[in-house]
Amino acid sequence: MPEQVVVRPGGPLRGTLRVPGDKSISHRALICNALAPGEAEIRGLLDSADCRSTIACLRQWGVQFEESADRILVRSPGQDGFRPAAQVLDCGNSGTSIRLLSGVAAGLPFRSRFDGDESLRRRPMRRVLDPLTQMGAAVDLADTAPFWIDGAPGLTRGFDREIAVASAQVKSCIVFAALRAERPSRIVEPGPSRDHTERMLIAMGAGLDVRGAAIHVEPGAELTPQDLEVPGDISAAAYWIIAAAMTPGSEVLLPNIGVNPRRTGVIDVLRDMGVRVELVNRRDVSGEPVADIVARGGRLHPTLIDGDTVVRAVDEIPTLAVAAALADGVTEIRDAAELRVKESDRIATTASLLRAMGVEVEERPDGMRIVGGRLRGGELDSHGDHRIAMTAAVAALAADRESGPTTIRGAAAVEISYPSFWRDLDQLRHVAV
Repeated sequence: MPEQVVVRPGGPLRGTLRVPGDKSISHRALICNALAPGEAEIRGLLDSADCRSTIACLRQWGVQFEESADRILVRSPGQDGFRPAAQVLDCGNSGTSIRLLSGVAAGLPFRSRFDGDESLRRRPMRRVLDPLTQMGAAVDLADTAPFWIDGAPGLTRGFDREIAVASAQVKSCIVFAALRAERPSRIVEPGPSRDHTERMLIAMGAGLDVRGAAIHVEPGAELTPQDLEVPGDISAAAYWIIAAAMTPGSEVLLPNIGVNPRRTGVIDVLRDMGVRVELVNRRDVSGEPVADIVARGGRLHPTLIDGDTVVRAVDEIPTLAVAAALADGVTEIRDAAELRVKESDRIATTASLLRAMGVEVEERPDGMRIVGGRLRGGELDSHGDHRIAMTAAVAALAADRESGPTTIRGAAAVEISYPSFWRDLDQLRHVAV
C-alpha cells in the first residue's frame, strides 16, 4: 500500500462499482455470533485492519474463525465458554472494537486488558467505562486506553438512564453488558444512532424491545448463531456518490448497498444540495434494508447540516464538506462536535484540507462555515485518518484542471476501513501512484 498517492483532476466518473462490506455490520456480525454457542457463516465481511482487530481479540477469548475467499465461519463456545486472554486485547485503530468488546468483557468472570495504537489511545473511553461501572463491573476508569475491566457473569445492576452521547458504539457496549446483568435495563438514546446491534441481537433471540428512543433489555436469553450476508458499506459508497455529484456528466452505479435509515443522512443532505441520487431494487438482506444506488453529477446548492442529520451522516461529514466547497453559496455544519474525537480531529483536519485547496472556511467548535467556489490541487495530508485520506481523493478529483494534480500523504490509512479504495478509484478514474 503506497504512503503517497497523486490524483489528477479530470472528466466524469462512469461505471459500476461494488464497494466492500459494511464495517459496522461486519464488526457486529463477528461479535454477536461469538456470543452464541455454535457456528455461523458470514458472507461479504469487510476484510480490513479494523475488522482484523476484532477477530484477533475474539480469538484470544477462544472463538475460532475459518476463512475462505468469500466467507468466514465463526465457531464459538459461547460467552459462557470464553477463556481469559493470554495477552492484552490489542484493538489497533478500531474504536468499534475496543468499545463494543468492553461491553462483552463486563460480563466475563475474569480480567480483560485493552489497548490500541497511538491514535486509539487518544480517543475518549470514559463514555463506555462509566456506564459499565454503574452496572457493577470493576473498571480501571482511565480517560483513554490502555485500561482493564474485571467483569462478572451476573452484573449486579442494570442500566436505566439516557446515555451521554448519541453513539452506536456507546449504546452497543451497554447493550452487550446488559445481556449479562442480573436486572433488566433501559437505555435511552439522545439521538438516532445506527441500530445494527439491536437488529442483529433480536434476530438471534435476545430479549430486546425497542420502543422509540428507548431500548429495553431483558437479560438471560439464549442466543442462536445466525448466518449473515453483509451489504455494501454506505460510508464507502458515499465517496463515489459525492465524487460523482461533484463532476458534471458522471453516472455511477453502486449495487447492494445497505440503506438503513439510521445511516442515510448523507443521501438526504445530497438531495438537499440538488444531487440526483436514486435508490433502486430495494430489498431486505439478513434483516437490513438494501438497495442499488445510482448517483449522477450536477450543480450543487448550499445547505445546512445539523441536528439528527449529523448523527445519521457522521462518517460522511468531511466528504460532504468537500461537496459544499463546490456549492454556489455558504454551507454550515453544526452540532458535529463528536468529530473532534474521531481518528483525527475531523473538524480541524477537514478545515485544513479545504484551506490547502483554496477554500474559504471558518472552523467552529462544533462544525464549520464553508464558502463554495472552487478547489485547487495541492499537497494534502491524511493525518493517519482513513476517512480524511479518502476525502482528500474525492476533493482532488474535483479540483480545477489547470491547478494540477494533488499529492496525498498518508494514503495507506485507507487500510483501516477500505483496503481496495485506490484500486477502485483507478477503476473509475486514472490515478498515478
